[in-house]
Amino acid sequence: MELVFATHNLNKAKEILPELPPHIELRTLSDIGCVEEIPETAPTLEGNAIIKASFVQNKFGLSCFADDTGLEVVALNGAPGVYSARYAGEPKNEEANIAKLLEEMKDQQDRRAQFTTVIALCLENETRVFRGVVKGLITRSPRGTNGFGYDPIFQPEGFERTFAELSLQEKNKISHRARALAKLLESLKTQS
Repeated sequence: MELVFATHNLNKAKEILPELPPHIELRTLSDIGCVEEIPETAPTLEGNAIIKASFVQNKFGLSCFADDTGLEVVALNGAPGVYSARYAGEPKNEEANIAKLLEEMKDQQDRRAQFTTVIALCLENETRVFRGVVKGLITRSPRGTNGFGYDPIFQPEGFERTFAELSLQEKNKISHRARALAKLLESLKTQS
């Protein structure tokens, strides 16, 4: 089965690839010749995931899934949330996003946060949505060099290390994206 992952982010594709069963051939937007940036104009993670997956299915006629992920910080009333990738403005800049978040959190004692990933799957004439969540804390400074995005400042529950200090294999066992992907893969098992 061929599935397009509607992303230009090779880090996301790299995270997902080891989790896929052998019968699924993963292709990215680059692989199908889609060079445009698909607008993420919905006010929710679910809405943005559906926009991206639907865009690819409608334009290219291919089965596709897309994700949108947000970091939701309790002390910031759920921010940056749907604006996580562009929290510090355009163009997207991971270091600037982290710096802005840490500055806003500098006087906060409540460091609780969660990563939420929503995956939308457009398969034939059907759209399915899957959600994965991992809770944790925002650290006071970046730690680690693995991963991407907010990984250096997110310490998942039950761990003393940040996502950026975990190996890809360790992160894939507990991450928000891995949890949503596991639900997607379980759903595909019911396909005839």
